[in-house]
Amino acid sequence: MAADEHEGRLTRVHPRLIFLGGDMLDKTVIEALQEIVGGKHVLTTKVDLVTYSFDATADVPRQIPDVVVMPGSTDEIRKIVNLARTRGIAIYPRGAGTNLSGGAIPLKRGIVMSFQRMNRILEIDPENLTATVQPGVVIQELNNAIAGHGLLYPPDPGTVATATMGGSVAENSGGLRGLKYGVTKHYVMGMEVVLANGDKVRFGGKTVKNVTAYEFASLFVGSEGTLGIMTEITVKLIPAPKFRRTMLATYQTIEDAGNTVAGIIKAQVIPATLEILDRMTIQTVEAYAHVGLPTDAEALLLIEVDGMAEAVVEREAAAVVKTVAANNGVLRQANSDAERDQLWAARRAALPALASLNNTVVLEDATVPRSRITEMLVACANIGRKHNLVLGTFGHAGDGNLHPTILADKNNADEMQRVHLAVADIFDAALSMGGTLSGEHGIGIAKMKFLGNELGESGLNLMRAIKEALDPEGILNPGKLVPAREAAYAD
Repeated sequence: MAADEHEGRLTRVHPRLIFLGGDMLDKTVIEALQEIVGGKHVLTTKVDLVTYSFDATADVPRQIPDVVVMPGSTDEIRKIVNLARTRGIAIYPRGAGTNLSGGAIPLKRGIVMSFQRMNRILEIDPENLTATVQPGVVIQELNNAIAGHGLLYPPDPGTVATATMGGSVAENSGGLRGLKYGVTKHYVMGMEVVLANGDKVRFGGKTVKNVTAYEFASLFVGSEGTLGIMTEITVKLIPAPKFRRTMLATYQTIEDAGNTVAGIIKAQVIPATLEILDRMTIQTVEAYAHVGLPTDAEALLLIEVDGMAEAVVEREAAAVVKTVAANNGVLRQANSDAERDQLWAARRAALPALASLNNTVVLEDATVPRSRITEMLVACANIGRKHNLVLGTFGHAGDGNLHPTILADKNNADEMQRVHLAVADIFDAALSMGGTLSGEHGIGIAKMKFLGNELGESGLNLMRAIKEALDPEGILNPGKLVPAREAAYAD
């Protein structure tokens, strides 16, 4: 087994890696896949392959795969993995393709493994407050199924109506409820995984406490398909809150909005959601969705407090009202579910509204400690001006997770170069404030070259060692998350 001299110890390259030569897969491989999953679940036409060659990420490389295969069971996945391993073929696991870091994009020829057939909720267990699902289950469909039990699965990405559980776990997704309820990793209790050698392993389960062996669930959550293929996932559920108050606060300065976020947390109130939109995002969303947002505001906050006790919710809402007033905000409260839904529709429209302005949307998720949120908001605005770019910022202000969003023309080379410089500045600013490259989108392709700036060489080497141990032939989602030595740092 030879090592690629350009990748050092990142991966070992199997001598028969078909995709490295750029040749089409041998016909016998396609026939073997058809025998495993059935002919109609193997896609080879150009229009189908192009469909699976990209995700929601802009400005990243991509490659049309040789074949798309849709397994229907763990046993079929094991057979596919064993076939790929013995023939040296890359496998790119894929959920709904809504991710924003290039994690589902094929980089070399190989197999895209889609989980859209494995979309069953295997069990809802109200007594243990758990659910067990296949990776293709859509998050919103899980919440619809458990609502009748008075339960909630809190992770709530912006694409909740299309994003799958497998993709969400692979990316360790966050969402609008992350401030109070946490992100995906806080709800995964166990899983079944197919490893790169074809073995099936299970760990974790329904027990509230489990300290047996290594914390394998935490290793695979956020691994972006590079260490194994998740086939079943057991997650924790919580009782759905019975009371809530939803508010919209508008500001004439971005600083006042940022200071309100810090003030709410200082008042020891942890809202379920605490979202921010800057002036450009407000105006764009209003033009796109016509939901009645104040287009003369410099920033707005969408705030929701919730809980099981009405008196507690009312007390927290009063503290929010007081903090908003102390920071020069103008408050509007939703007086009905219809008004609440309208406000949250405005927040969920932020990305599609901004995307309508140009042909390329570069959406980042640099995250800083909550105490530095005002600094980061100002930094993003300054970076947009510095590079003469259209840049709007929205995001989960309560947990420091912002989404500076750059709109550009991919056909304008000069503008795209300025986009790249701005992205580097955004990450530099976040890291200088004790922040991180990603709060919820993952690393994938898009952020991989910056990873060394946060982890350092020892951290990168640890990642390489884990990848090599679990996937020595480098067949699982190659070229993602774990950077080659010469591509781990960016100026």
